[in-house]
Amino acid sequence: MMRFDDNELTCNDFLGGRVRLLQPASGYRAGVDPVLLAASVPAKAGQSVLELGCGAGAAILCLSARVPGLQMVGIELQPAYADLARRNSEINGCDLDVIEADLNALPDDLRQRHFDHVIANPPYYRSGAHSPASDTGRSIALGENTPLIDWITVAAKRLAPRGFLHMIQKADRLPDMLTACEGKLGSIEVLPLSARVGREAELVILSARKGGRAAFRLHAPLILHAGERHEKDGESYTEAVSAALRQAAPLPRSLCHRQ
Repeated sequence: MMRFDDNELTCNDFLGGRVRLLQPASGYRAGVDPVLLAASVPAKAGQSVLELGCGAGAAILCLSARVPGLQMVGIELQPAYADLARRNSEINGCDLDVIEADLNALPDDLRQRHFDHVIANPPYYRSGAHSPASDTGRSIALGENTPLIDWITVAAKRLAPRGFLHMIQKADRLPDMLTACEGKLGSIEVLPLSARVGREAELVILSARKGGRAAFRLHAPLILHAGERHEKDGESYTEAVSAALRQAAPLPRSLCHRQ
């Protein structure tokens, strides 16, 4: 499939309607994870951002809505999702250059470029670790085909000196992420994401700097939902998380990048 038909798509609002995203009605659909990733990135107008595996563009377009004036490039393996990212870029009035490519076979001209920030939301599950999805796009998005170490290696190569990698992943993949950063990236900081107070973190956002030398820093968990349990219908996001998801606010406990 090179392109989704319009009758296969839905149009969904993110950031309180600041971003409108075409997504497949059946297949991989963006949730809150790419939005939280975007909210953790301390990018500034005029800087360059590369997203590895941009899908339909949720993360990088949410970042653009919060920080106008970015120079943005997205890499996407699947042609139909790359096409969606281009269409979503147009819908949202963003200048996003979407390149259809495998991470390990980037075009020559892109391999000559370097970026202030690289962001990524790689597949969460190791190869064979989850039940195969009936939809090919969803299966590729969730299941690891390219090893996690390759994502971080490619990110490190594409970063400008002192540039940052920002990645969201399952918490149990943190050891793999830290190992992959060795010798490539430093000043590593980790923000755990916990569903509720007292719950183990299921996700983490990792930040690492090219050429960074600061000691490892583990932040206190960011709590996503208020209360100890789900007690009523409707959203229960904490005030800070709701502001990030609905008002395009940066995470108040965003990673405090050091030298």
